[in-house]
Parts: sequence; structure tokens; C-alpha cells
Amino acid sequence: MALETCGSCLSCLLIPLALWSIVVNILLYFPNGKAAHAATYHLPNYVWYFEGICFSGVMILLLAVILITLECSVFYRCCQSESCNKTYRSFISIVLTLLGVAFSGYSCIIFTLGLIQGPFCNSSGGWDYIFKDTAGGYLTDYPAWSRCTEPANIVEWNTILLSILIALSGMELIICLLKVAAELKRTLCGTYSVFVQ
Repeated sequence: MALETCGSCLSCLLIPLALWSIVVNILLYFPNGKAAHAATYHLPNYVWYFEGICFSGVMILLLAVILITLECSVFYRCCQSESCNKTYRSFISIVLTLLGVAFSGYSCIIFTLGLIQGPFCNSSGGWDYIFKDTAGGYLTDYPAWSRCTEPANIVEWNTILLSILIALSGMELIICLLKVAAELKRTLCGTYSVFVQ
């Protein structure tokens, strides 16, 4: 019952999460607030995939707006009966929310891989992914972080921002899964009683 009544609030929750994903992903391009490393392409390859901007950002934002529009009672009637109209809208919501699951899940995976790989930084051996062979073990090996000399504090920068992006896309994923469950319950269990006569 709670899922059914909170379907629209779930869609509304996606908007701030998507906006925060865009902002945090943009911050990854400016280590320590400087644009010099982006201009010389001294950033991790996962940053250039734009997941936080495109997939868990703009795409989730568009899906949330469409879902909120579908939930409005003034939506265009596609069928002769109100029950058919609601079921049709619920079906579209399920398809769109499943797209949201795919977008946010993909982003979460890419951000996790980026966190495991570690930052692209300058060390005694030149510019490289010096933590790529640690399988994420560098995250708890704080003394090893000093091996990255440039950009300054890049390990902390990447770790914090990628962790935030993982949390944001993970919350988007959970919200989309709850939204799918709510719409399926409405459609199959008789709230929109086109199947139950």
C-alpha cells in the first residue's frame, strides 16, 4: 500500500539525485578546482565516459520528468475507459523505470570500476594508473597515496567524488526498482483493474 501511494514521490526523488550526479561528475574534471589537468587530458579514463552527466544525470532527469508527467491526472486519454488509460500509463512507467534501472546500474558499475582502478596521476615513474594492480587495496593503504605527486590530493579527490557518485547512482537504482515494484503491483493486483473483471 505504501508503494502505491508513494509512486509519484519516488519519481520526484530522482530529480535531485540526477542533478547532484551531474554536479559531482563535473567536479571530477577539475582536481583541486583547477582545469589544467583536464586541458592536458591527465584525468582517469572513466571520467571521460560522462556517466554522471549523461546516464545517472541527464537521462535519469528526463525519465523522472516523464514519469511525473505520466502520473498527472490530466494526461491524454488513450483508451475509452479510465481503467485502460491508467493501465497504459502504468505500463509506460514500468518500461521507462526499467530504463532508469539500466542507466543507474550501468553508472554504478562504471564508477565502481573507476574507484577500483584508482586515479591517473604523476609519480616517480611518470603519469600512470599506479594503483591499478592493487584491485582497490590502495583505498585502505593511506601511506601509498603520497606516491601520487600531481595533481595534489588526487587520490582523496577521486575517492570521495567517485564514492558519492556510487551512492547517488545506487540510490537511483533502488528508487527505480521500488517504482517498478509499485507499478507492477498497481497493474497486476487490481488497483488499475483492467485485468480483473
